[in-house]
Amino acid sequence: MDVAAVAGVIGLLLISCYVFFSFLKRGSAGRAPKPPVAAGSWPLIGHLYLLGGSSKPPYETLGALADKYGAIFSIRIGVYPAVVVNSWELAKECFTTLDVIVSSRPKFTAAKILTYNYASFAFSPYGKFWREMRKITVSELLSTRRFELLRDVRDSEVQSLLKELYRTWVEKRGDSDDLLVEMKQWLGDINLNAFLRMIAGKRFSAENEQQARRVRRVLREFFRLMGLFVVGDAIPALGWLDLGGEVKNMKNTAIELDRIVVEWLEDHRQKRDTGETIAEQDFIDVLLSVIDGVDLAGYDADNVIKATCSTLIAASVDTTTVSTIWALSLLMNNRHALKKVQDELDEHVGKERLVHDSDINKLVYLQAVVKETLRLYPPPFSGPREFTQDCILGGYHIPAGSRFILNLWKMHRDPQVWSEPSEFQPERFLGTHTGMDVKGKHFELLPFGCGRRSCPGLSFALQMTHLTLAALLQAFEVTTPSNAQVDMTATFGLTVIKSTPLEILIKPRLSHQLLLIDEAKENSVH
Repeated sequence: MDVAAVAGVIGLLLISCYVFFSFLKRGSAGRAPKPPVAAGSWPLIGHLYLLGGSSKPPYETLGALADKYGAIFSIRIGVYPAVVVNSWELAKECFTTLDVIVSSRPKFTAAKILTYNYASFAFSPYGKFWREMRKITVSELLSTRRFELLRDVRDSEVQSLLKELYRTWVEKRGDSDDLLVEMKQWLGDINLNAFLRMIAGKRFSAENEQQARRVRRVLREFFRLMGLFVVGDAIPALGWLDLGGEVKNMKNTAIELDRIVVEWLEDHRQKRDTGETIAEQDFIDVLLSVIDGVDLAGYDADNVIKATCSTLIAASVDTTTVSTIWALSLLMNNRHALKKVQDELDEHVGKERLVHDSDINKLVYLQAVVKETLRLYPPPFSGPREFTQDCILGGYHIPAGSRFILNLWKMHRDPQVWSEPSEFQPERFLGTHTGMDVKGKHFELLPFGCGRRSCPGLSFALQMTHLTLAALLQAFEVTTPSNAQVDMTATFGLTVIKSTPLEILIKPRLSHQLLLIDEAKENSVH
């Protein structure tokens, strides 16, 4: 080949390369950029250390990164890219325009082990099975009609709490007429009995305390483990590692929980088989009646019932108990607000009868206290989700498969929305934010999530929180030992949990006749 021919070939190659790279540049320019990537990614693990290795809880660490990178940025959790959203405007875009795309769950170890390979719709991918099971749950357990039918359950369980607290006060009060009470077990027990009665037709009392402790312990462990992140969830190739023993603990808890729920299921089946009359169907009864006609996506029907019921009970008991403890803690540290709650109860309910579920709508300041509690101490992230399609969010290109992290803690403390955002000010919901609720209609306040994947049990959780708080504060004077401030240090999990026990001093503010509730009447309810 002569020199001219070689020069011609080289020229053609150069022209081809120029055209090719010009085309790539034009294509790249036409595509939206990806969100800014936070600095500090480590080899293999990415930014995983931010979710557990920092001295600050991860929601605060990611919130600080939002101050640096903006309302949306990306991190890498092991091999998975993740998009962190920190503003209500972007949350609105996610739960309206992109709602279907962000309505699926990523797979993770705890959900696989503890819910029979994702047989609980709460952790299953978005699709037909999820839609069918959520529809049944909402219509048969969480509907407005069912909500009204179960008023008596809520009222009677709250009254049982008051009676037990009063009896304990009579037996163990100190010289100053005060009784020191650690609230977590008391509040956990009332919520456990209320939700157990609705879902499994069970309740625990002093006669079966040993069984109650067993169930209480397993359900709490179930919920705690659901909030754990194991190495294999970020780096699948290392899924065989179980350095902290978390996977072993998950498997043991799954076995224990299965034994408990199998007992409930067999008890219900036995009653049906013997033709025993069921005065009021609980949720297990309903599921046994309707599950045969549902497309279960290949899941065993018993596993679906067990997974659904155990998830509903564990999540409801834990989140409701945690919210009530935070509300009480905030009131203990803000005695002027505590007085307003009790004054409102005295005005609208009085001291001649106990507060009932039907009174809550009149207690607007109490409702404001609960809203402000959920603003300050929401579940920090809006549940594990992932983008199932490529999309544009906030002007940025988001690849399919990216994890979606909505930092509710940061969003609820946006100074452009909330004046003095770190301060406890229930009055804001009676003034500047009147009419704002927590049910997913106002994107500035989303403690129960939003869109298709929002918490279906939020009405029950809210009503139990309102009623329990109202009943306790109507019936008892409450304070702290030496009038000390409550330690508000938090521990991170699926919810933000108070690190130290909440111990308060109580003494009655209602009459003996009201607090020692008529046992014959109570037994007839149970």
